[in-house]
Amino acid sequence: MQNSRTPLRTRRAKLLAGVVALGAAGLMTAQTVVPSQLAFAEPVRVDAAAPADFSDVVRTVSPAVVSVQVKQAAEPRMMNFGGQNGFEDFFKGLPDGHPFQKFFRDFGGRGDNGNEQRRQPRRFGLSQGSGFFISDDGYVVTNHHVIDKGTEFTIIDQEGDEYSATLIGADKRTDLALLKVDSDKTFTYVDFADDAPEVGEWTVAIGNPFGLGGSVTAGIVSARGRDIGAGPYDDFIQIDAPVNRGNSGGPAFNMHGEVIGVNAAIFSPSGGNVGIAFAIPASTAQDVIMELKDGGTVVRGWLGVQIQNVTDDIAESLGLDEARGAIVAEAQDGSPAAKAGLRSGDTILAVEGSAVEGPRDLSKIIAAYEPDTKVDITVWRDGEEQTVAVTLGRLQDQEKVASADPKAAGETKTSLDDLGLVLTTKAEAGMDGEGVVIAEIDADSPAAEKRLNTGDVILEVAGMKVNSPSDVLKALEKAEKDGRKAVLFRVETNNTTRFVALPMNLA
Repeated sequence: MQNSRTPLRTRRAKLLAGVVALGAAGLMTAQTVVPSQLAFAEPVRVDAAAPADFSDVVRTVSPAVVSVQVKQAAEPRMMNFGGQNGFEDFFKGLPDGHPFQKFFRDFGGRGDNGNEQRRQPRRFGLSQGSGFFISDDGYVVTNHHVIDKGTEFTIIDQEGDEYSATLIGADKRTDLALLKVDSDKTFTYVDFADDAPEVGEWTVAIGNPFGLGGSVTAGIVSARGRDIGAGPYDDFIQIDAPVNRGNSGGPAFNMHGEVIGVNAAIFSPSGGNVGIAFAIPASTAQDVIMELKDGGTVVRGWLGVQIQNVTDDIAESLGLDEARGAIVAEAQDGSPAAKAGLRSGDTILAVEGSAVEGPRDLSKIIAAYEPDTKVDITVWRDGEEQTVAVTLGRLQDQEKVASADPKAAGETKTSLDDLGLVLTTKAEAGMDGEGVVIAEIDADSPAAEKRLNTGDVILEVAGMKVNSPSDVLKALEKAEKDGRKAVLFRVETNNTTRFVALPMNLA
């Protein structure tokens, strides 16, 4: 019996010898393969050497990594166990001397003194994260959520020396912030990488997890371009280097000691590391930090539209050759988009000739322009490409929310069995404004599969505004006559509009 542990090359040699022996004995057939024709494929091999250790990188960059401590004013909290919550009757019903009675008198605020409420004294909280120097005169990069609501900032270096710092600026949308140490000392600093890392590259994360001080972990770049729903400009690098609470704001380095990303978030059911962490790419961080350094704020262009992704069925309903671009669900009232004539149903394909792949891509393109810049936007409207010139506004912290003018309507319910919908007017549903209300929905219908729900308001069907069930029927008949395989509904849910494409099965 052949030993399974016999080396592969030894087994190949024995096989070859057996073939030669058979040939010598005259037992080979007309299809005999002579030894010189036998070939065995070699396994693939990567000769690039992995680093023996990370000590050189860590030793070089560690002095630039710091701990960021933030003093925050805590709001006074009101503790009230009585009255409207029904706790007062509960405590009154307890027998005399019950320990809960004392608890209620001491902390409930409704003891012997009647209606008195206890207010905890104002106090300060302390949060901490990580950061790193990007200049020898003491500019420190960290996360916005690390310094948020902070009143005092302290930087602690690798030697344990403490420095007070001032906040230069912060950008909530990208979760970045810039601090400046108040000191004449010359600091060791690091630079951002010019090139994006490749998936599979080694990375080293250094920071202040759990307030332990400088700690080092290593791993690889797991993915790029991650959208985790943190904001409109999500473009995270995913790494598997262990990153925990307190690492926020710390750097992720490549093997050249360059910052490839700023650690910002982790995915973890328990709050600890499970090997999935997200870093803001160096390219994004560098641009934002330079703007914060120059003016303390980030200025972005603003278009003023609610947008969503173009799916295959939405593309079919619009007559697009492929799913691309970003469809406008709503042009906000008074926005640059509304003033330029952009409207619901327009699909934005390009800005100044640069193709728009999707909503996130459009957000980043528009944000890169200065306010008051005039741009040509290519849209798909009424089955053809059109160009709309828009003068961008300035993106503010609070934008206007789209609203509809209230109008009355009145009709009875109408069933669309093929779509699994029962529709009614807003007046019938006891609501004001434009649109048609979904009164009932079949759980196994195409509409339910698209996550339409009872109470959703249909605003448009196939580009036509609807205010009664009969309007919906007319729009569906027109779409069927035009040969559409799917029809586009614009739907409002909880004051947010979106497009839903439903299949045409009305014959």
